[in-house]
Amino acid sequence: MASQNRSRCPATIRHGSSSSSTRWKTRQGSDYFAREARVQGLKSRAAFKLLEMNDKYKLFKPGQTVVDLGYAPGSWSQVAFSRTSPGGRVVGIDLIPAQPPRGVSTIQGNFLSPAIQAEVRAYVQEPDLGRPRQVFSTEPENGFTEEEMQDLEKGYIDLERQAHLEGAEQAESGKDTGVDKAAERRLSVKERDRQHGRVVDVVLSDMCEPWDQTSGFHKRSLSDPYSRLANTSGIAFKDHADSMDLCNAALTFAFDTLRTGGHFLCKFYQGSEDKALEMQLRRLFAKVHREKPDSSRSESKEAYFVALRRKEEPTREEVFRE
Repeated sequence: MASQNRSRCPATIRHGSSSSSTRWKTRQGSDYFAREARVQGLKSRAAFKLLEMNDKYKLFKPGQTVVDLGYAPGSWSQVAFSRTSPGGRVVGIDLIPAQPPRGVSTIQGNFLSPAIQAEVRAYVQEPDLGRPRQVFSTEPENGFTEEEMQDLEKGYIDLERQAHLEGAEQAESGKDTGVDKAAERRLSVKERDRQHGRVVDVVLSDMCEPWDQTSGFHKRSLSDPYSRLANTSGIAFKDHADSMDLCNAALTFAFDTLRTGGHFLCKFYQGSEDKALEMQLRRLFAKVHREKPDSSRSESKEAYFVALRRKEEPTREEVFRE
């Protein structure tokens, strides 16, 4: 009898220590979208949220440039790359290291850092960077071998950062000397966008604020950074306020980089401040929609703003005024 009791104890302890993991596995196992993601080779079930919204609003076209903020683990970038091929490019930014999906360029860093945002702007303003290239020969082309071309590209961040600084200086000097605004108006919309660094077609933001770890440091489920970024804190007001901060940062970035006619999509947690964000979006975009995709879990407070066709005329002061 004593041996039987001893044999039961380990099983009981294992079950208790893994209860949260078991609940998660049970939910995932019975989740249609989680199963379909595995079958289709998608990074996560979140891909179906973007697929659903793209089917409804036609966000993507071949050849576009897409910036995916908070891309890890990469399912939205997977969808964006497939829908912008051939010729498109997708740039993902995330705080945590993650294996990028095929064809996607990524930058690891805190998007809220001005230095990281400068790197992203420098990257996308170079039209050929990040686009898949096929190399059929190692013979020199235009005087450079493929190896030499790769060496030249290594310093693009520094070069583009310098160009960005020089452009800013020229813009400031232009203000001082009274540059002819009529000359700018004679340019095409595309040329004006390019002049202001607006070269992105779609900005996506699925960012979450990492919640502070206070216990369970021995458990990977808590110490793993992706888990703390992918899940809410459980405090509704905090989750809402944090999401508003991230949405505003993403919208500011979109204002600076999104071309006229481009689209913006961001996740937010519903609350008292989302109406103010919606008002800002309506000032900058022709159409703004709130979405709760079928693949978003019903108990989740998450929702999405889908903002279509960026307007050219609104100024920063007009869009972000109180």
